[in-house]
Amino acid sequence: MSYKTVITFGTYDLFHIGHLNIIRRAAELGDRLVVGVASDAFNFRKKGVYPFVRQEERAEIISALRWVDEVFYEESFELKRQYILGAGADLMVMGDDWAGRFDEFKDVCDVVYLPPPH
Repeated sequence: MSYKTVITFGTYDLFHIGHLNIIRRAAELGDRLVVGVASDAFNFRKKGVYPFVRQEERAEIISALRWVDEVFYEESFELKRQYILGAGADLMVMGDDWAGRFDEFKDVCDVVYLPPPH
C-alpha cells in the first residue's frame, strides 16, 4: 500500500546512517514526507540536555535530503496529534525502538515502527 503523506519525527542530532535509513525508508512508503525535528527546548525538556547541533542546523540538514518535502519543529509530545492532522498524514513512521509508544494515533493514521535494515 502506498500512502499519500508520511510523517516522522526525530532529534537528528549528530546525523548518522540510522537517521538516513529511517528517512529514506519512510519516504519510500508514500508520495510526500514531512519530518518533525525536535526543537532544542523540547529536547532539553525530554532529556535534560540540549542537542550538540542547534535546531536550525539540524532542520537544514534534514531539509537538504532529497526524500524530504517539508520540515517543521516539534515542540512537544502533546502536540503530536496536531502535527499529524496538520500535515494531513495518513502514515506515521518511527524506528522500532519506539514500538507501541505512538499507537494512540492509529485513530487518525496508520502507525509503523521500522526495524533497522539488515
